[in-house]
Formats: sequence, C-alpha cells, structure tokens
Amino acid sequence: MSFIVRTAVKEDCVRLMELVNELAVFEKAPHEVTVTLEEFIEAGFGQNKVWDAIVAEDNGFIAGFAIYYTRYSTWKGRRLYLEDFIVTESYRGRGIGKLLFETVLQHAKDKNFNGMNWQVLDWNEPAINFYKKYHADLDPEWLNGSFTKEQIMK
Repeated sequence: MSFIVRTAVKEDCVRLMELVNELAVFEKAPHEVTVTLEEFIEAGFGQNKVWDAIVAEDNGFIAGFAIYYTRYSTWKGRRLYLEDFIVTESYRGRGIGKLLFETVLQHAKDKNFNGMNWQVLDWNEPAINFYKKYHADLDPEWLNGSFTKEQIMK
C-alpha cells in the first residue's frame, strides 16, 4: 500500500472534520468540538487563513492529516505548532503517522523555524511512545490555560 502525502485543499475539509471528530471521541471529549464546517473552511482557506494542513491519502481516501500553523515565542522566535495529527483507526500501524509527522518536521526545517510544539494527553501512551522515538521533550511543568468564547465575552 502506498500513500500520497499532499497539501490539503478546501474540498478535503468535510473529511478533515470527520477526523477531528474521530480524534475528539478518542480523547473522550466529542462535546468539545464546537467549530462549524464553515468556520473551519474559512480559517484554512479564507482571506485571513490561519492554518495549513497535509493529508495522507490512500487511493483517494484521506486516512490521516496534520494541521499546523506558525506561532511566535518571545524567547525562541518562530516555531511551528502542530495543532492536530491523526490517522484514522483502521489505518494505524502502517507508517502513515511517521510519514505525516516527518513531513511536518521537514516543513519546519524548510521554513527555518526555531522549533516545533504540540500537546499530547498524559494518558495517551501510544502517542507519547511515538514522540519519544523522535527524542521529543515532553514537558510536565507547564499547565495549559484557556478561555471559551463565552468567558472572553464576559
């Protein structure tokens, strides 16, 4: 089986949202996905796009994707932030994750970024073990902070 890795196009968004929802179920938080398809498309392909993505395709079927964007650290400079990275369950174990991850790493290298960041849940052992194969630093010290839109509006 050979997979094609390519840049995502607008027409992929329905499938990407299916994978986002699959990831949310895996992470035990399907209720947390509140973005609409329209907002997702606008954010990736609109006039003020904020994300880029690559997909892994098997005979036209998108089996996985990585979505990322540039973030800026006042301490480190430009860094790539890997927002989501998923391979659909039935395609896991075939090297697609490695292919996607290494393509994102190459993008960071090509853009001369000063590093790359992502998050992984502390109970997601398969993902943690995957990242450890790359000798990634997994920082237990920092806590994630966030506000919902409703909290911002208050």
